[in-house]
Amino acid sequence: MWSILAQKTTTISEDPVAKANMLWETVKTYLTTEGLRFAINLVVALAVFAVGKWVANILSRFCNRLMKQAKVDETLARFLSNIIYSVLLVIVILAALSELGINTTSLAAVLAAAGFAVGMAFQGTLSNFASGVMLILFKPFRVGDYIEAGGTAGIVEEIQIFTTSLRTGDNIAIVVPNGQITGGTIRNFSVKENRRIDLVVGCGYDDDLKAVKAFLEELVRVDGRILEDPEPVVAVSELADSSVNFVVRPWVKNADYWATRWDLTERIKLGFDERGFTIPYPSRDVHLYNESIAGVES
Repeated sequence: MWSILAQKTTTISEDPVAKANMLWETVKTYLTTEGLRFAINLVVALAVFAVGKWVANILSRFCNRLMKQAKVDETLARFLSNIIYSVLLVIVILAALSELGINTTSLAAVLAAAGFAVGMAFQGTLSNFASGVMLILFKPFRVGDYIEAGGTAGIVEEIQIFTTSLRTGDNIAIVVPNGQITGGTIRNFSVKENRRIDLVVGCGYDDDLKAVKAFLEELVRVDGRILEDPEPVVAVSELADSSVNFVVRPWVKNADYWATRWDLTERIKLGFDERGFTIPYPSRDVHLYNESIAGVES
């Protein structure tokens, strides 16, 4: 209709009245010849859109239900079902426009090019999305775990599609892009039930080595939080420059790690003081030579 109108208006004068009359005649001609067909196509297009939207909604809900039955994470299931609904809705809109006689081939090509351009512009975001899907599917950590990843450490508070929220020990919220997490090493301190405490304790070379070892073994044995299996280790690990170093490696429940570590450290210091054991400071012998005197004597 609009092409016919354009051809007609180019042949008439600039008179507004003549233009209006010509427009009305063109509209009447179109309605008489093509109006019924356009009305039918419009009704069919609306029906296609309505039915297609209903089917897309049903299919997306069905996929969401299947993913929940497969025990897929709720956040991921909801996100994927929304993507499925959006894709199906685009297909329905293209089908409805095709019923109106609009060439959807070029429109689909434009949408594809636009999608490619958007994908290139947001490739970092898409990388975070893919990483979020991997984190939700493979679950290297869960909400409440203490982890070290992406250059930071903290308790996991929320795992989202694009980011993961952590809370540090001093109650600072940190949001880490998922791409940084999956792109490096993830250390999960909460996933195992038991955890080993690693302490290095030094005593002086003049101390009774057997007495020091017996004291450390007794200290580990009387603490009820320390597990018997795996067996704790107390052993001489190094003859250092100024001390004899023991390793003290007891196993505890993960929840008791820090409290037990701090208590052992305090008790070791107090026990050394009571028994007269020394914790040597780094020391160095310095020998001074007087060159002038040495030259005279020679």
